[in-house]
Amino acid sequence: MNVTLNIWLLTVAVLCVLIAVDFFIGRKPHEVSIKEAGIWSAVWIALAVIFGLGVAVFGGGQPAGEFFAGFITEKSLSVDNLFVFVLIMAKFSVPAKYQQRVLMVGVLVALVLRTIFIAAGAAIISTFSWVFYIFGAFLIWTAWKLVQDARHDQHEEEYEENKLLKAVEKRFGVADRYHGTKLFIVENGKRVMTPMMVVMLAIGSTDVLFALDSIPAIYGLTEDPYIVFTANAFALMGLRQLYFLIGGLLKRLVHLSYGLSIILGFIGVKLVLHALHESGVHVPEISIPFSLGFIVLVLAVTTVTSLRASKKQALAEEAAAAERKADDSGSGSASQPDRTA
Repeated sequence: MNVTLNIWLLTVAVLCVLIAVDFFIGRKPHEVSIKEAGIWSAVWIALAVIFGLGVAVFGGGQPAGEFFAGFITEKSLSVDNLFVFVLIMAKFSVPAKYQQRVLMVGVLVALVLRTIFIAAGAAIISTFSWVFYIFGAFLIWTAWKLVQDARHDQHEEEYEENKLLKAVEKRFGVADRYHGTKLFIVENGKRVMTPMMVVMLAIGSTDVLFALDSIPAIYGLTEDPYIVFTANAFALMGLRQLYFLIGGLLKRLVHLSYGLSIILGFIGVKLVLHALHESGVHVPEISIPFSLGFIVLVLAVTTVTSLRASKKQALAEEAAAAERKADDSGSGSASQPDRTA
């Protein structure tokens, strides 16, 4: 897809306007309702669909297919990242009315980091075609790791601060409570960070790890930096609202990690095949329409099986609770003294 500098500048400018609108709408700290989150999630998805249709009109079906495949993949990976966001919010006991501000900053940091990674990836790919072998191997390894994490229920573990975050806390010190949305305060004559700043740093630092997975994944679907950037941008822009919309649903998506591992493994194999093809080896390549259909199918099956498994587990827990209650009632009545004598 031939994208001129003017189109790049226009796209970035429009995204900046959308970010500004999103920021000013949610600038006042408040608890985000399901209705508000649902409306804005629908708006962001609609904007992504409109953009994809625009790509189809002006760029053709191939770039449009690459955008939708990339967008869906990045959106799916973002949902898995929300598990970590939930753990971070719980770890630092972030008040509900401040969570949207934390997520807004986290999304902006993620967008900046991914832009850097996208530019670096494009430069490397244009110079060294063999990097697809590395990307493919990394995604296959990530897929295997996701399966291992899912088997050990790693999402149920607590968030542990990384070494960088601990070093920053030691250097500046941390206040013992939140002070609104302030990031620094003066305490006993010393400038210290607030817990709000610590949470933002925690989410920002984890964004680096998220980018390591997502950028190779989308480069496995398209080599066009413009498609890579816009797919990431639209996937991230609705992440804040998605957090509040499906926060309670996350625990029910018990098979999501398995679905994502299949998708990442699939893209990893696709990258290896592409690298072999570029090296002159005659191997079949996986088309974008097939990739898009495969990704959608895996996510649909994963969602259905997750909800069924969650419902089955909930019914089993209810039955067990009812049985325990019946046993307690029976043992209680049996222990009553005989007053007929």
